[in-house]
Amino acid sequence: MNNSVSNTGRLLGAGLRALLVLTLVTGVLYPLVVTGVAQALFHGKANGSQVSADGRVVGSSLIGQSYHLPLKPGQETPEPDLKWFQGRPANGLGENTVNTQYRLILSGATNLAADNPELVEQVRAAQAAVIKDNSVPGHTVERSDIPADAVTSSGSGLDPHISPRYAGLQVARVAQENGLPVAEVRGLVDRHTEGRTLGFIGEPRVNVLELNIGLERLMKKS
Repeated sequence: MNNSVSNTGRLLGAGLRALLVLTLVTGVLYPLVVTGVAQALFHGKANGSQVSADGRVVGSSLIGQSYHLPLKPGQETPEPDLKWFQGRPANGLGENTVNTQYRLILSGATNLAADNPELVEQVRAAQAAVIKDNSVPGHTVERSDIPADAVTSSGSGLDPHISPRYAGLQVARVAQENGLPVAEVRGLVDRHTEGRTLGFIGEPRVNVLELNIGLERLMKKS
């Protein structure tokens, strides 16, 4: 009987020591090492890839955001602020009344099939809006000019990038809204166009937040 109790006590003691050691290693030491390495070697990415302008954080280079006008009385859907470059539609996102700029409660695509009438209607409405918003005197946008990313959301709904083609489509409108030469705005897009990762992965792209920060600086110089 005494031997049985003694063996049980030893087993419990060994188990407790193992638990304490594993808790120390996996729950304290390992997280500290990983966090330290991340902060030392990948400080920007480890802290959310924050983007700053005028001394303050204005967003993340990984998360798209909206550029809308304030809601008018009785208005449910905000209108785009046409002085800024616009990102992709975000029809798959859920609502967040706390942070209306990012709407990050839910992230995702619409999950509607390509022939779903609701999606077809959304795309047609988006095409009409793109044509209306970006057709300015001397520059008329045709339906054939509109790339897919201008009228469809990404898989996550948080895509921070647009295609160079969509950015280029907006140049004339942005230039007119801000009283800037078209050539300067087009040059801004060219400077913010990123190539394929490692030269072969993905597609050329433009980060909308960084592009609009550049636009704001350009406006201040003019």
